Amino acid sequence: MLEALKGIYESSAFSYIIDGFMDGGWKYLVMYGIVAVLFYLGIVRKFEPLLLLPIAFGMLLTNIPTLSDAIFHMEFFVQSDGAVINWAELGAHGGLLDYLYLGVKLGIFPPLIFLGVGAMTDFSPLIANPKSLLLGAAAQFGVFAAFIGALLLGFTVPEAASIGIIGGADGPTAIYVTKTLAPALLGAIAVAAYSYMALVPMIQPPIMKALTTKKERMVKMDVLRPVSKTEQVIFPIVVALVVSAILPSALSLVGMLMLGNLLRVSGVTERLSKTAQNELMNIVTIMLGVCVGATAKADTFLDPKTLYIILLGLCAFAFATLAGVLFGKLMYIVTGGKINPLIGSAGVSAVPMAARVSQKVGQAENPSNFLLMHAMGPNVAGVIGSAVAAGVFLTLFQ
Repeated sequence: MLEALKGIYESSAFSYIIDGFMDGGWKYLVMYGIVAVLFYLGIVRKFEPLLLLPIAFGMLLTNIPTLSDAIFHMEFFVQSDGAVINWAELGAHGGLLDYLYLGVKLGIFPPLIFLGVGAMTDFSPLIANPKSLLLGAAAQFGVFAAFIGALLLGFTVPEAASIGIIGGADGPTAIYVTKTLAPALLGAIAVAAYSYMALVPMIQPPIMKALTTKKERMVKMDVLRPVSKTEQVIFPIVVALVVSAILPSALSLVGMLMLGNLLRVSGVTERLSKTAQNELMNIVTIMLGVCVGATAKADTFLDPKTLYIILLGLCAFAFATLAGVLFGKLMYIVTGGKINPLIGSAGVSAVPMAARVSQKVGQAENPSNFLLMHAMGPNVAGVIGSAVAAGVFLTLFQ
């Protein structure tokens, strides 16, 4: 009986962690702590639970010593000889998450997420107020600030580009760039991107209040003009054509975003639009989250680089918010006080959370102020802007 119990113990995860505590077993306990924090943020605090829960569960599975080597092998997808995937090993020894991860590695899941986002997004505020496109562009300053910061910290150019995309506050875009340019950093970058997206309501308000005066925060903006159905239909087609002509590498993301929006506004594909918004979006979100979480293995995740990525991600969000608000202040001055600078903070790609934060901060100063629709303009512009920034990086560094 004792021999049997000893055999069970030695084959369990406990022996790997306890007996090998000093040789790396402690890393698993740290990862379990990180998983617990993500579960807490998602379940208790309700911060982006649809994203954080699958990611946290993927991290949990891949950090069970006796199980991780059976379901996911990151080494199949990071090849020293430059090959994208080790198909022979994948076919012979691949686990469940290895096969699902093909959707990430081959660039399938992020564009499908953009398809769903496009189907859920109303571009009317941007069409009604094209100037808000400038606010979305200004917020991309956070991307390039993090890119430069990563270079100064010793990251390679492709790694710095992947880290910089965190500043766009767009998880699928960050994953899309990182799986190509720096796959070994995918776990840390994805966790940082989605965690900071969830923490937008905590990160942005102090910066917004520090950069604006009470008078500026109380500005009430004019009601947006009605947007015709013709404009709504033409917009996604024109954007897809322009992006394909100027920056083909961004077309996978922007093209699917615009297709999803066209399904929404055309009025003749309601079933497809609802499928993209609900069933397809939910299925892909689960698979993408679990696969991305699985890349965060203890041996690679608990590295000084991860801490740098977390810090750079925070700086990227801060700089993106700062640039958006400052450009909003410039527009406030140029328009004679008709633009509320708070909507500039919505230039990051966290839709619609960033727009809601602009609304909340503005309404705290003036309860009769309704900035949500005005903030949605730069918010959806930020989605396009982050995809374009990703296309620039992929064109330059792939």
